[in-house]
Amino acid sequence: MQPQETSDEAIRQSRFSLPPALRYPNYRVYWLGLLASVAGFRMFEFSQFWLAYELTGSPLYLGYVGVAQAVPGVVLNLFGGVFADRLDKRRLIVITQVVTGCLIFFLATITALDLVNRWHLLIVAFLAGGVDAFNQPARQALFPHLIDRRVMMSAVALNSTVWPGTAIVVPAVAGGIIALADTEVALYVATLGFFTMAAVVYRLRVPLILSDVHGSPVQDMLEGLRFIGRNSIFSFLIAMTFFNSFFGISYQIMMPVFAVDVLKVGAPGQGVLLGVRGIGALLTNLWWGSRTQVPHKGWLIIGGAVAFGLLLAAFALTSQFVGFFPLALALIFTMAIFNSTYTISIQSALQMMVPDRMRGRVMGFHGMTWSIMPMGGMYTGALAGIIGVPIAVATGGLIVSAFALGPALINRRLRNLDTLLREAETARVLDRESQMPTPTTTTD
Repeated sequence: MQPQETSDEAIRQSRFSLPPALRYPNYRVYWLGLLASVAGFRMFEFSQFWLAYELTGSPLYLGYVGVAQAVPGVVLNLFGGVFADRLDKRRLIVITQVVTGCLIFFLATITALDLVNRWHLLIVAFLAGGVDAFNQPARQALFPHLIDRRVMMSAVALNSTVWPGTAIVVPAVAGGIIALADTEVALYVATLGFFTMAAVVYRLRVPLILSDVHGSPVQDMLEGLRFIGRNSIFSFLIAMTFFNSFFGISYQIMMPVFAVDVLKVGAPGQGVLLGVRGIGALLTNLWWGSRTQVPHKGWLIIGGAVAFGLLLAAFALTSQFVGFFPLALALIFTMAIFNSTYTISIQSALQMMVPDRMRGRVMGFHGMTWSIMPMGGMYTGALAGIIGVPIAVATGGLIVSAFALGPALINRRLRNLDTLLREAETARVLDRESQMPTPTTTTD
């Protein structure tokens, strides 16, 4: 039975009850599993970098570990999208979650046995990043089948809440575990999150999702790229995500410089800055998670991108020339609001418009633009060596705004995104009705 066929009563429930997407039992269980998995990833990430610094004492090696994990995501996400379209999405998620959990369990065990070396960290990071390149498109392709499309924005926002939410809580928990026990204990706890997600998804009862992908993986990947290239709205939405990730969000890698050298607030101040950013993103995601649809989504995307880029430039420049910490906190909080608003709008629009047979490949390509963020950090760092960190970060923010004010703003299809979303929904309904069996009549 399709989710929308059982959703009407849920949608009519009190608006003061669960957020719209969480009223679907399958999605509710999936979301709890996702929360466990992302919490496990956060704990793994914290423990991984902590262990790397313990072994090497080198900040540069931390960058090597980060890049080792990011490169497979950039290279393999497209193939991950192909396999998400070809294979059983549920089983693919289960397999990738189990494999990642086993990798972390291996790292924890060799750490407990005092056998761990720095090259182990690079290998585990590289393999975990490669596995995640197949996991992320499968997750993006699965969850729309657990809800009605009317609550897509709510589901996308709720998916997004787990990232800032766990970023606020899990690092503190991981630090406490390492302080009271040891790094391997935190790694063992991290494995539980991945195994929990695997168990949850394994038990999900998902409607049959038929695949009409029959070519070779390379042919299927090229078909996905041609589909995106032929549809300018998909190209622009993914390009906006790329600009946001490469030139905008990459400012996070420069935060130690702002905390220590620019604002002079040290590590505690950096923690406050990142915490305020996380709170702003979490509150925004929760607010959007309580909504179903909003009008003028195209203008919301353009305006959100412009505002985020300008606020990022303001944060960088005022930190350099004013140095007032409360102002920096206010700007980074507001930045998080606008960034979350337009990234949620982009992802929900993509999910609502993409055909099911292309969902894995399109969302895999979209996910690749997020994986490229560490590369943006390297670009920002290189530019900062010439013009300084604040000016380099401000330049990135202005590039994000310029793309939204330039090519995106003049794109008529993006400005009229609401019309495209309605057309996509109508086409989906007609396609579903055409696949229903035709009633037959008999005569006596």
